[in-house]
Amino acid sequence: MSPGFAPTVALRFLREGRLQTLLIVIGVAAGVAVVSYVSALITGLQGNTLRRTLGTQPHLVVQPPEQRSLPSLTADGATRVLREVQARAQRPRTIDGWPAVQQALADLPEVKAVTAVVSGAVLALRGEASRSVTLSGIDLDGYDRIVSLRSALVRGAARVAAGEALVGLQLAEDLGVGLGDRIVLQSGHGAGDTVKIAGLLDLGNRELNRRSVFVNHGAAQNLLGIPGGVTQVWATVADPFAADRVARRASQRLGLQVESWMETNAQLLSALNAQGVSTGLIRFFMTLVVVLGIASVLMVSVAHKRKEIGILRAMGATRAQMTQVFLVQGALVGMVGSLLGVLLAMVLLWGFSTFVRGSDGQPLFVVTLGWDLALAVPLIATVAGMLAAVAPARSAARLDPAQAIRV
Repeated sequence: MSPGFAPTVALRFLREGRLQTLLIVIGVAAGVAVVSYVSALITGLQGNTLRRTLGTQPHLVVQPPEQRSLPSLTADGATRVLREVQARAQRPRTIDGWPAVQQALADLPEVKAVTAVVSGAVLALRGEASRSVTLSGIDLDGYDRIVSLRSALVRGAARVAAGEALVGLQLAEDLGVGLGDRIVLQSGHGAGDTVKIAGLLDLGNRELNRRSVFVNHGAAQNLLGIPGGVTQVWATVADPFAADRVARRASQRLGLQVESWMETNAQLLSALNAQGVSTGLIRFFMTLVVVLGIASVLMVSVAHKRKEIGILRAMGATRAQMTQVFLVQGALVGMVGSLLGVLLAMVLLWGFSTFVRGSDGQPLFVVTLGWDLALAVPLIATVAGMLAAVAPARSAARLDPAQAIRV
């Protein structure tokens, strides 16, 4: 028998059972399309969710230590002390020696960018209108490496020079101001400053747009009454899902509380993990359906072609060659069906990106079929087809030629 015996016979068997072959190829294509489409959709959804979440916050936040009121007199066992400990007056908490903290954080190999932030609540005033806002004193270049503020600019210039500020779109509308107009920022202890609006921002969230004002470090420190101090140090890491581990290391090194985005967004992380588990289950059961479908069709093929198999065995075909015939059939069905399934998944993803849109008329999020998934799924389906053909192949190989021809 020639080396091309198995592929030739496998193709002939598939052509003879055209309807069966067509149905199983369609079944494999449908299964692969569902797996590819759902996997790409969930991957795109997770990526979009992470981008929206991490696009407005850092991976790590170094917090100042808690301030506690302690009793001035301690009692021994033989003395009774009557005392009342009053809570400290509330004021912005700062990080002592923050330049050293910032440098120590930047020295960690996993950390990509670090910046110091001065944050607090103030009132934004314009005429009789007033709004409670979050004031952020930033170094624009350092802040932009963590939260891309320049990309959120919709009008004006990304600038926080002395006497200038960047504000959210909704806040500007609420106060009735625009580019070049001036607003008054007033803190709770009476300090105030007048700033000119240098740029308007769309941070992707109406509430953030309604309560965000950005100025430079010095202006925020003066308004909040913490000259030279900062309230937080922000950082990003190379792998966002390693943020918890890096936060623990940084906390041990700095002796300060370091909070990761995974801790502050625990519910979001749980939802992403649940989505990942669901995708895995869908892949498993669809692969199982494909395997069982191919196996059942090939078992029927063995039963229908007992006489042909017996003739081939009588002509000199070995058991190994008959096994190869059905393994090739399984691989061909899996490969052709998976390639068609990938093409169908690409069409479905195109339709989702084109026709499914949000309330603003824009696509909900970009979703594509990555090359890794487009190559992995056909490979897995081809291997699954071969595995599904093992039982029919062994059944065909065990047929006795004389009995098969006599039937």
